Amino acid sequence: MKTAIATVSISGTLPEKLEAIAAAGFDGVEIFEQDFIAHDGGARDVGRMIRDHGLEIPLFQPFRDFECLPEPLRSKAFDRAKRKFDVMQELGTDLILICSSVHPRSLGGIKRAAGDLAELGEIARERGIRLGYEALAWGRHINDHRDAWEIVRQADHPNVGIILDSFHTLGRKLDPESIRAIPGEKIFFVQLADAPAIDMDLLYWSRHFRNMPGEGDLEVQRFMQAVMAAGYTGPISLEIFNDQFRGSNARATAQDGYRSLIALMDDVRRAEPETRIDLPAIPPRVRAEDVSFVEFAARDGEVETLTAMLRTLGFRNAAKHRNKAITLWQQGDVRIVVNSETEGHAAHVWNTRGLSVCDIGLQVSSAEDTVTRANALGSPTFSQPTGPGELAIPAIRGLGGSVLHFIDRTSGLDEVWDVEFDALPTETHAGAGITHVDHLAQTMSYEDMLSWTLFYSTLFDMKKSPMVDVIDPDGLVRSQVVESAAGRLKITLNGAETHRTLAGRFLASTFGASVQHIALSTEDIFDTVARMGELGFEPLPIPGNYYDDLAARFDMPEGLLEKLRAGNILYDREGEAEFFQVYSRAFAGGMFFEIIQRGPGYKGFGGPNAPFRIAAQKRLGPPKGIPQS
Repeated sequence: MKTAIATVSISGTLPEKLEAIAAAGFDGVEIFEQDFIAHDGGARDVGRMIRDHGLEIPLFQPFRDFECLPEPLRSKAFDRAKRKFDVMQELGTDLILICSSVHPRSLGGIKRAAGDLAELGEIARERGIRLGYEALAWGRHINDHRDAWEIVRQADHPNVGIILDSFHTLGRKLDPESIRAIPGEKIFFVQLADAPAIDMDLLYWSRHFRNMPGEGDLEVQRFMQAVMAAGYTGPISLEIFNDQFRGSNARATAQDGYRSLIALMDDVRRAEPETRIDLPAIPPRVRAEDVSFVEFAARDGEVETLTAMLRTLGFRNAAKHRNKAITLWQQGDVRIVVNSETEGHAAHVWNTRGLSVCDIGLQVSSAEDTVTRANALGSPTFSQPTGPGELAIPAIRGLGGSVLHFIDRTSGLDEVWDVEFDALPTETHAGAGITHVDHLAQTMSYEDMLSWTLFYSTLFDMKKSPMVDVIDPDGLVRSQVVESAAGRLKITLNGAETHRTLAGRFLASTFGASVQHIALSTEDIFDTVARMGELGFEPLPIPGNYYDDLAARFDMPEGLLEKLRAGNILYDREGEAEFFQVYSRAFAGGMFFEIIQRGPGYKGFGGPNAPFRIAAQKRLGPPKGIPQS
């Protein structure tokens, strides 16, 4: 299976685009005419430059407003096509995309269009060129792939075929199943794009809001199942028009595109096992079971800051690494690792960001399969030297400089705590009742959110929630949840659009640290808060107005409101399912802990409380314009 991407899909000059596309692992590149025209080299030079990057040119596009024109416009269209054929031969490509006409003087008519394509097809055959006809979703007369196929069928020329684009089919809510009836050899090329479900003018939606397969709401997999069942064997390509991508890092966008294509075609192969898809075998999406550990990089006085916070949360210093300056803090099933090494990944993170999360360990069904699938999707393996008696725990580099380690039960990796650590004497306090990590909250720039959701949803068996807006006094933060099938592993992704928001300030203060808060679960939040209070825990102060409003919003049992107010505990309810949450005060540039209690059936994250929590955190933070320490 050969993969390709249109140059219009990513940012930069043509040489910058080609470098990013090649680095991501694509086999070919669609040359978007505008990118070629804007370049200062000739067609032969561009073709050579592309091949020097190890890429092919499977398609030149687009050629607009060709069919069904009256004279003299018809003759001019044929002349234009011949000139483009000259350019294509210099480039070294043999397929041109002809999109259905939107010309105001186009006459329409299936037979007329078929006749034009057949005549041009004969000219193209003499030049060794093929024509691919595509139905634009907003075409003047032809806007349905079924009509486009009828035109190609009636043209009945070996050099004339159809080009299928998932957006043009799915954006018009056309059933892709009809594609199965098209002979595979007459499908000359396939372009893919996803898009969020928005009720919008088709042309504007297409030109500004397309995204990678898996990042939107269209049934792209079903579309590709139909294409492959038809017997298509050509390249699978991306054509993405997206304002955000046009200003994003070209290499990161290209990597996302490659990841999305491989994951999609692996899904298609599993759904349609009788189809032939030339793709190396990779493990299916891995079952992510839980958070095994969260590792902080900390040095000097920051170690005292962090360990003091952990003690007030009821954690005990459970073990010390046998070879390294690493300690393990534990409570229930929660493990917090404090790494004070002066070499290695943690040291690099500390040098860049200071006290921050440098590593996340996930419990998975198979650590080996996780890394194998991640590599196939374009995520490189992470490794660093191991010392005597240490386990080689599989890991990958995630996004934004993050590292993920994977632990499973079948390989013995979950014994790392006994193999590498020496237990310390049990401390006198009995903890605070914290049982496990409910969720991790990762903060990023808003433009990176699609990358993170794609990363998690293509690697693991995780589903994404709809995106919601979180109100900050100084702007909006977009939030989305990715959650494992069993619901044990949950990660909230929070995209900051401005440095003035709490999330944006955290990113600026920590130079892009990922994890901003860790949510810990308890079965009795009132008991946990009381026990943490005895250990010196200082909760985030919540104003009285919040509790007065609660009294107006909810009917509560007698005494509950007073207990919430006394503990600075926030409250939410979904039907009869209750939710309680309390926050630590911020440290390390804006990081914090959250303690929650979920009632049976509560699926949310206390979203209605977010504006009040953020406002309370900002009151305790530095004044606007003053960096956090």
